[in-house]
Amino acid sequence: MQDYDEAIAFLGDWGTFQRTVLFLLSLIVLHNGYTGLSMVFLADTPQHHCRLPDSLNGTTGEANLSSLLPVEEVDGEMIYSRCRRYKTPATDDLNATTPETEPCVDGWEYSTERYISTIVTQWDLVCENNWKGPFTTSVFFLGGLCGSLFSGQFSDRYGRKTTLFIGITVQLVFGLLETASQSWEMFCVLHFVVGFGSSSIYISTFVLGSEILSKSARVAFGTLGISMFFAFGYMLLSLAAYYARDWCMLTLALFLPKILYVPFWWFIPESPRWLFSHGRVKEAEAILQTAAKKNGIRYPGMISEAKDVIPYMLQKDVTNNIRAYNFLDLFRTSNIRNISIISFVIWFVVTIGY
Repeated sequence: MQDYDEAIAFLGDWGTFQRTVLFLLSLIVLHNGYTGLSMVFLADTPQHHCRLPDSLNGTTGEANLSSLLPVEEVDGEMIYSRCRRYKTPATDDLNATTPETEPCVDGWEYSTERYISTIVTQWDLVCENNWKGPFTTSVFFLGGLCGSLFSGQFSDRYGRKTTLFIGITVQLVFGLLETASQSWEMFCVLHFVVGFGSSSIYISTFVLGSEILSKSARVAFGTLGISMFFAFGYMLLSLAAYYARDWCMLTLALFLPKILYVPFWWFIPESPRWLFSHGRVKEAEAILQTAAKKNGIRYPGMISEAKDVIPYMLQKDVTNNIRAYNFLDLFRTSNIRNISIISFVIWFVVTIGY
């Protein structure tokens, strides 16, 4: 009795079909890298200091600032305070040894040397609100965690391809909606959903490629295809941020290209392995016939002859053991428990590094 990989070995390893699927899926992963670390630029904090009272506007020379803003040491460097200002110019009260200061009641002035605007300058995420910038990044990855938990179950039930393109649609729509955010809270909610879609895309792409591609192409996709294109996406992010100095323009530059992935629906097939496992044999056969035609190979018909066998082979573990498994089974035996804990720790460390 053949297993699935043996049954589709007639397709070869590096035909036109495999190369096309590998390239298109790698392009999808590229965009995940392109948007994955966008908060490095969207939430960057430029140099800033308290906005001066209207009566003192225009007195921003170096000498004047020294009389209006206290100086503090940050990382061994003396800079003007970012969160305090003198209530009155220090030169106005010559008898005071320590002029009285106050918070930035009139807001802040931000340097535009690097950015026209970021979400930090948009909603003044500085001083007592400086935790909101890093928190926004955490919200993105929290969305990614939820997307990881959801996409696996959803793709098992409704298909890898369906889950992938739902994730693409979600990230496209909610990414563009971020530009219309009226508050930091609204941006956070939208960014959570963007993170949700991002992890759904990544996981679905990886699983889809692993199930469609043959053994050697599968290895190349998992190691080179995903890793190299993801890293290339990182580099494109830096290029986009260099030219788009406004956070709204950068967000548009990040998510508008997602539209280009919509036509991929007609070029990336559903996983034949998943179709077989759900008894949708005719659809799986049609995909394999198309793959054989693209590769210039005559379809042998062996899948059709074994159509009652292959679904059984793919589901034999289920039929041999009816009990449903859940998350706790990762800790039920010592061997699986050790592997699970090691995997969790490795992923935790990798995530901190990112």
